[in-house]
Amino acid sequence: MLVIMKKTAGSDDLINIKEFLIRKDYDIHQSTGANRTIIGIIGDTDNLDAKSLSEMPGVLQVVRIEREE
Repeated sequence: MLVIMKKTAGSDDLINIKEFLIRKDYDIHQSTGANRTIIGIIGDTDNLDAKSLSEMPGVLQVVRIEREE
């Protein structure tokens, strides 16, 4: 799963979402570009509610990566 942050997301927004994911025992990988920050969520995200994540401050979009069967 990927969390794409808004251009206007502040450092507090980023910290809050990373702490939320770490508390739920997910590993994360942050990629920071010139205009966007993307957080890759590593782990079994089947039970992670994408809608709740997308409603967090600073989040632009949440993208679920389909499992290969």
